[in-house]
Amino acid sequence: MNPTPGLLAPFNTAHTLHSSAFVHFDSALHASFTTADFTSAVALLAAVSGAADALNHHPDVRLGYGNVDFVLTSHDVGGVTARDVRLATRIDELAAEHGATVATLQPTRCDIAIDCTDSDAIRPFWVAALGYREVSGDDGIELVDPRGRGPKVWFQHMEIARTDRNRIHLDVYVPNDDAEERVQTIIEAGGVLLTDEHAPEWWVLADVEGNEMCVCTASF
Repeated sequence: MNPTPGLLAPFNTAHTLHSSAFVHFDSALHASFTTADFTSAVALLAAVSGAADALNHHPDVRLGYGNVDFVLTSHDVGGVTARDVRLATRIDELAAEHGATVATLQPTRCDIAIDCTDSDAIRPFWVAALGYREVSGDDGIELVDPRGRGPKVWFQHMEIARTDRNRIHLDVYVPNDDAEERVQTIIEAGGVLLTDEHAPEWWVLADVEGNEMCVCTASF
């Protein structure tokens, strides 16, 4: 049986999710809901479980006391499809029925970048130190937490080793619409904007002692 046309195609969510709790970020849809207590959070999750079974498409879930987080993505195409949008719409409806409210925190992702002249020479050290595994990524061979909890580690090639600054920095990924506000918040907290020449893909900032980080936007 052939899938319904459009269900497996990458999906533009700009208008579809206008009034939804879900945010399109990092090739997935993210939403967080707060409830009165743990029991009500479990009840919402149970309702979503039934809906997911009916749609034959299932979210990743994080359950806590009075909160439930959902992440929707179509792993077979590596992004968001109409299947995810349909499930997101149903979760929005169920959250309203259960009296859940939308959490205001936006999704983020943090990666660790290590400057180096020979990544092959240092990578085994970090694999052993972190208990990570090697995968092929956009920036060559990267390290990922097999438990799916810790930040990704990637290696930034330098022709000449830098000795005048830190050689490890954080890349903080935020939704595209929030990036400029995050940069301004960092500046107001004492940060220094080193360059915005690559914006809106990324901005390079530093604290008052010169420790650097990048605010990055995640592509869909």
